[in-house]
Amino acid sequence: MAASAGFAGRRRVRHGSLERPVNGRMYRGTWLLVGLPLLVAAFSVARPEPLPAPPLPATFDGQSARILADDLAAQYPRRSPGELGPVNWVEEKFRLYGFRAERDRFVVDAPGLGRRTLTNVIVRAPGRSPRTLVVLAHRDDAGFGPGANDNASGTAALVELARAYARPTTAGSPPGSVRPAHTILFVSTDGGAYGSLGAAHLAESASYRDRIVSVISLDALAGRSPPRLVIDSDRPLTASPVLVRTAAERVLEETGSAPTRERAIEQLFDLAFPFSRFEQAPFVSRGLAAVTLTTLPEGRQDRGSDTVAALDAGRLGQLGRAAQQLLLSLDQGIEPGPSSSGYVYLGDRILRGWALQLVLAAMAIPFLAAAVDLFARCRRRHISLAPAWRSLRTRLLFWAWVGAVFALLDLAGVWPDGIARPLSPDEPAAHDWSTLGLSLLAVAGVLGWFLSRQRLVPRRTVSDVEQLAGHTAALLALGLLSLLVVVTNAYGLVFLLPALHAWLWLPQVRARKLWIRGLVLAAGFAGPALLLLTFATRYGLGLDAPWYLVTLVSLDYVSPVPVALFLAFAACAGQFAALATGRYAPYPELAERGPRGPLREVVRRSVLAVRARHAPEEERRALGG
Repeated sequence: MAASAGFAGRRRVRHGSLERPVNGRMYRGTWLLVGLPLLVAAFSVARPEPLPAPPLPATFDGQSARILADDLAAQYPRRSPGELGPVNWVEEKFRLYGFRAERDRFVVDAPGLGRRTLTNVIVRAPGRSPRTLVVLAHRDDAGFGPGANDNASGTAALVELARAYARPTTAGSPPGSVRPAHTILFVSTDGGAYGSLGAAHLAESASYRDRIVSVISLDALAGRSPPRLVIDSDRPLTASPVLVRTAAERVLEETGSAPTRERAIEQLFDLAFPFSRFEQAPFVSRGLAAVTLTTLPEGRQDRGSDTVAALDAGRLGQLGRAAQQLLLSLDQGIEPGPSSSGYVYLGDRILRGWALQLVLAAMAIPFLAAAVDLFARCRRRHISLAPAWRSLRTRLLFWAWVGAVFALLDLAGVWPDGIARPLSPDEPAAHDWSTLGLSLLAVAGVLGWFLSRQRLVPRRTVSDVEQLAGHTAALLALGLLSLLVVVTNAYGLVFLLPALHAWLWLPQVRARKLWIRGLVLAAGFAGPALLLLTFATRYGLGLDAPWYLVTLVSLDYVSPVPVALFLAFAACAGQFAALATGRYAPYPELAERGPRGPLREVVRRSVLAVRARHAPEEERRALGG
C-alpha cells in the first residue's frame, strides 16, 4: 500500500508539472538580473556641452530671405525633381554674390517618379582648411502648392547664408563678409521631397565624403509651427550629441524657446526601425554629424503653410540667424565629433545607446531562462519534440515560400521600384496599393497553404503532452530569433519583447477558455501592431501604413535581414495561433498521413521517373561497369 501511495504521489507530481510547465519562480527571479543593466544605464546618462557661441552677432536678413522665397515660389510653383528652371534661378542668385556655381548631375531611378536626371547646385567658400562644413536645402517640392515654405524658404535661407561668405575678409570688402576656417559648401539639392535623393548622392560622393565634418540641413523654415530639430537616420544611429546640443542652444538664443524633438519613446522606435525622410539622414547613416532645422510638423507636411501668404517672415529670420550662428560655432575649430552610436535625448541629457541595448537584452533573459527550463523538463520526461519541430519547419517553409514569391514579383516589377530611399508619405505611390501584386501574392500564399496543410491539420485528438511539445519548440525558436535580433539590431527587441513575455505563458493557459488564450496570443502581437500604429499616426499614413511598409521592403530601404527575421516570427506566431485555437497537430508519422493530393502525386511520379532513368547507370557503376 505504501508503494502504491508513493507511485500515485509521483504521478501527481508529474501531472502537476504538466499543468504548470513554466517555472514561474525562476521567471520572476531572473527579472532581478535586469536591475544591474538599469543601474548601468542610469549612470550612463550624460549632458553633452554645446560648442561656444560665436563672438559676432548674426547678419542674416530675414526680409531679404522672404523676398527670395516669394520670388522662387512665384516663378516656379511646381518644382518637380529634374526641372532646370529652378536650377537656373539658384545659380543666378549665387552669381549675384560672386560665386561660381557647379552643377553636379546624376541619374537615379526615383521612387514614385521613374528614371530622372537630377542636379545638385554647389558653391564653395574656400577656407583655411580643406575640412568641409555643408549647408544644404532641397529646392524641389511635393507639388501640392507653390512650395513657399517647403522648401522655397530653406532655399532662400541657403542663398542668404552664402552672402556673408561672398568674398574673403580683406581691405575694401563688404561689411560682414568673413573668411571661414573650414571650407564651406552651400548645396541646393534636388529630389529632397522624394527621399532626400540629392543629399544621399552628396553623402556618397567620393569627392566630398572624406572631408565633410558637419552638415546643416534647412527645411521649411518659415512655417508657423514651433522650430524642430530632426536627428534620426536610415540606420540605428543618432546625430552627434554635441551638434544637437549646439543647434538647440543657437535656436534658443534666437527664438527664446528650445526647439522640439521626437519624444524619447519615438526616438527608441526610430532606432528599432530606422526611418527618416529628412536630408540629414544619409549623412548620419554614414557617421557624419548632421542635423535638420525645420518647422514642419512630425507627420505629413503642413500643406496650409505652403502658400506665399502663409510664410512667417519673423520665424524665417529667427531660424536663419540660428543657422548662421550654428555655422559660425562649427567653424571656430572645435569639431562636434562623428555620429557613431545611437542615443536617446532626455531634454538636454542623453541616454547612451549601448546602455539601452544592454537593458533590452537583459529583459529577454527571463524568457530565455524559462524557455530553456521548459525544454529541460521535456527532456527529463522523455517528451519527443521532433514532430513539433517538423510542424514548425513546415510553417517556416510556407513563409519562406511567401517571401520568395514576393521577391520574384519584385524582380518582375510588380512592386514599386527605385533607389533605396523612402517614398514621401505624401506621394500617391505611398497610398496606391498594388491590386495585381497583392492578388498574386495571395494566390501564391493560398497555394502554399494547401500544399502544407496536409501536414498541419489535426487528424486525431492531440494529447496534452504533444501540445506541450509544440509550445516548447515554438518558444525555443522564438528564443533563437531574439538572439538573432540582438546580434543584428538590439533596439529591435522593442517590437519582440511583448511576444516573448506573453507567449511564454501560453503553455500555462492551454487548458483555459478560448477567450483567455486568445487574449494572451493577441498580447504577443503588440510589437508589430505598435510599428504599424507608429507609421499610421506619426507620418499620417492611416490605413495605408501596411502598404507603405511593403514599399520600403520593395525599394530595399529595409534590408533582407529584418525581413527574414519577420518571416521567422510569423512562422512561430502561426504555431502559437494553432495551439491557442486548438488547431495544432504534430507532424504526422508515415502511417497517419493522408493520401497525396494531385500536385504532390505529380511531383512524386516525376521524382520516381528521374530515379528510374538513372538507376541502370548507377547499378552498372556499382558493379564496376
